[in-house]
Amino acid sequence: MSTRSTMFDWLLAILLIIVIIMSGVTIYLLNGVYQATIVTPTATRPSITVYALWSGQEEANFKQALGNFTQETGIDVSYYGYTTQDLLISVPLQLKAPPYPVDVVIAPWPYWILQLSPYLESVNDVINASKFPSSFVNPVKDSSGSIWAAPFKLSGKPGFWYRKSFFTSHGLTVPTTYQQFTNTLLPAIKAIPGIEAAIASGDTVGWPLSDTTEGFLMGLGGYQLQLDLETGPSVRNWTDTEVRDPMSSLTSLLTSGYFSTPADWQSQITKLWNGQYGIYWQGSFMTAQPQIQNVSDIDFFGFPGTDGVSGSIDYAVIPKYAPHLTEAKQLVQYLSGADAQTIMVKQGGFLGTNIDVSVTAYKPIDKEVVDFMGKSGMHVVPDLDDTIGGAWQTTFWTELKLLWTSPNQLNQVLNTLETAAIDQQGT
Repeated sequence: MSTRSTMFDWLLAILLIIVIIMSGVTIYLLNGVYQATIVTPTATRPSITVYALWSGQEEANFKQALGNFTQETGIDVSYYGYTTQDLLISVPLQLKAPPYPVDVVIAPWPYWILQLSPYLESVNDVINASKFPSSFVNPVKDSSGSIWAAPFKLSGKPGFWYRKSFFTSHGLTVPTTYQQFTNTLLPAIKAIPGIEAAIASGDTVGWPLSDTTEGFLMGLGGYQLQLDLETGPSVRNWTDTEVRDPMSSLTSLLTSGYFSTPADWQSQITKLWNGQYGIYWQGSFMTAQPQIQNVSDIDFFGFPGTDGVSGSIDYAVIPKYAPHLTEAKQLVQYLSGADAQTIMVKQGGFLGTNIDVSVTAYKPIDKEVVDFMGKSGMHVVPDLDDTIGGAWQTTFWTELKLLWTSPNQLNQVLNTLETAAIDQQGT
């Protein structure tokens, strides 16, 4: 064999090897003969993005459930926590101008979700609607029967939270009537040395103040009053006597100095724990906050004599043009199921929406909230401002911040709320 022929054969072999390698084939030499084995390329691990409102311990708990989803499916999930205002404003802008990076959005505003429905995927084929109370599904269902969001988490707004050791050391008693609340408990707390105010006032954009206000509306006006306000001015106006009376009782306590100046809602938990406030109206997520250093030392009492309690649901929605639509549907199906919700429930501060979540999964204090909301004669009512939503919701938040600092402006506040309700809900 000539030298030229040998060189040609070697060049040909080298070129063949290069081509085979580029084609995803492994080459090895066996008994002087080149052998080839096809190598299947490793599939790219999918990764999806979720937006929600949680931070701190709530975020950490949520990531536990996401981690379990990744283990089961191999789908990575990146979580981004938003502020209320940012989520309200930025997500609609993104959904209306694809492409965008988000695959699943979790938010507590049914009105907002229904407004965005043209840019969302229906979840009718993703969730089993029979696994949720109809009152959880109906707010995100349109007249054609399309369901636009999956109920994930329920936050009960049961009442005033307090530190048990604080009540014991100062000889305080949980009130059973509104008169005991206003004439005995609040003056006793206010008289304790070092107390800044009897009741903490949480604030961010106004929503913690709205929860307190709902407590007074239902506690003094009945659960039906809140339902009527959610229906709109055709049933109940904000200047009606039925609304004005409980709002006047609230402003009377504001005028008497029983409420603190509004401040960041999480920093107010620290002050409650440190004994600078006596009580604080908050949601069931209170038990998951890192400021609560010993959950066995925290408890709550409902508004004395109330027949209603507000419940706010966090809903998972799927954008129509989600970058990973199939994987997004898998995640929402998982989050709406009992397994994911049980993981969350066991960590505390979380109430499940799926009826298959066992009551044995709850921590004692969370089970206490569940029992309170489910007791005979109690009506669980949708959150007022989350249900009405829109421009009225932001107006409500703004007006309550005014009311807390200027209680003498009640008439102006009610007139403004009525005008905003007429503009949005009609007459």
